[in-house]
Amino acid sequence: MTAEATGGAPETAPVQAAEFVRSAAAVATSTGDDYRVDIRSGRHRLAADEPESAGGADTATTPVGLLLSALGSCTAITLRMYAQRKQWPLTTVRVHLGYEKGPEKAVRITRRIDLIGDLDEAQRARLLDIADRTPVTRAVSAGTPIVPAAPRAANGAHHA
Repeated sequence: MTAEATGGAPETAPVQAAEFVRSAAAVATSTGDDYRVDIRSGRHRLAADEPESAGGADTATTPVGLLLSALGSCTAITLRMYAQRKQWPLTTVRVHLGYEKGPEKAVRITRRIDLIGDLDEAQRARLLDIADRTPVTRAVSAGTPIVPAAPRAANGAHHA
């Protein structure tokens, strides 16, 4: 008998994996004793590392730097797309981001968006409103769940 049938709150049905469609994938590979990670995202290659102060070799941006890069690039692309669709005179979008650590392990991301172009105040306000609704902004601010995926190969090799 369900909780709803007994007068309790309705049960929430589990979300089935078939309801999700993969829209992006990446594979991060770490080999050796260093902290460098080679990343493949689609047909593109990236890397991450830690600074020397954290035991890395500083050969690439940090994982947090990649997160900020994803957030900033998604914001800039989304605002550019919106302005183009509206035929607004947006010439440059610059997104400044910072990852800040606070007391008791609190963290936050600060963001300043510079909109350059002959935009009126209503257009600027609308673009800043849109910035809060970009896909990566939503994923980060909503705390998107990270769930285990089923292994694809018995030999231990996993592919995106």
